[in-house]
Amino acid sequence: MSQSFSAVKNSGAAPAAGRGRLLERKRSGGRYMGMALLSLVGFAAAEAVSLAVPDAQGVDDTVYRFLLAGLILLYAGIAVFSWFDEKRRARFLSRVSFRFAMGLLLAVWDLLSTKTGILPLPFFPGPSQVTAVFQDDFAFLLSNTFYSLRLFFFGFFSGVVLGVGTGILIGWFAKVNYWVFPALKLTGVIPAVAWMPFALTVFPTSFLAGVFLIAICAWFPVAFMTAQGMASTHKVYFEVAKTLGAKQSYLLFHVALPNAVPQIFTGISTADGLAFTTLVVSEMMGAKGGLGYYINWAKAWSSYYKVYAAIIIMAVLFSLIMKAITLIQKRLLVWQRGIVK
Repeated sequence: MSQSFSAVKNSGAAPAAGRGRLLERKRSGGRYMGMALLSLVGFAAAEAVSLAVPDAQGVDDTVYRFLLAGLILLYAGIAVFSWFDEKRRARFLSRVSFRFAMGLLLAVWDLLSTKTGILPLPFFPGPSQVTAVFQDDFAFLLSNTFYSLRLFFFGFFSGVVLGVGTGILIGWFAKVNYWVFPALKLTGVIPAVAWMPFALTVFPTSFLAGVFLIAICAWFPVAFMTAQGMASTHKVYFEVAKTLGAKQSYLLFHVALPNAVPQIFTGISTADGLAFTTLVVSEMMGAKGGLGYYINWAKAWSSYYKVYAAIIIMAVLFSLIMKAITLIQKRLLVWQRGIVK
């Protein structure tokens, strides 16, 4: 009798548990859809302001409206794509508030500038005027962007290679550390822009001078962090490797250098920001192209909407470069997953 009662009780509990899980899944799905819609509301509000409120400055809003529509479609597609994976859903939800705030900021900016003219021209152009530059000056902007990327790539890559090489020599060889490390500390505190008169005198072109300045500013943090990573290797690792018959070359490339890789990437990330700043400044002072040159040219004509357009391109490029460095770091340091958060 007791066994039959228990069986009946368990048979009733199983459907109840199933209904509970189904109800929880529906609630979770409802919350996700609500947050996904909130992520689009800000950009939708900016689009509504652009369409419904008449312009006070007579600016063509076509590019700006297409951009807002593209952002709405993009994030709607990402929301649908993220629905099928729990990690992607969590990543998407973590940025909902930021997207909502960005959309509202664009709407307020449009109202205060293009729609009402409260913010005075030419110092505070509206978003539609800034985005129109990408259509009107597309070819000129594209050529200057490629110039900046080429200059940045050669300078930054040279600085990273020299920095890693210098750091390995300082961290591994005592005599090199004795002679070179003090020079590294002395030159590291000098801003790269201070070398500009020297660079323009020594190098035959402004492009090579810019490569030198970017390489110098990237060299110091990479070399310093590489040397620190090499020096921080535990002696126990060397002793264990020597016990197993490892030679000096093996200790260097398979023990000390892998231990320094996290610090090397810290130096590279720091050097990236410094190099980008030096890139813009060097292009403003004597370069024949680049986004810094474009900003200087636009400022001379009081075309501040073009200055803001170049700044947006710089921000996007810097974010993409940092993202690429992060992806490479995660690929090389896959063993750190679950250890470093």
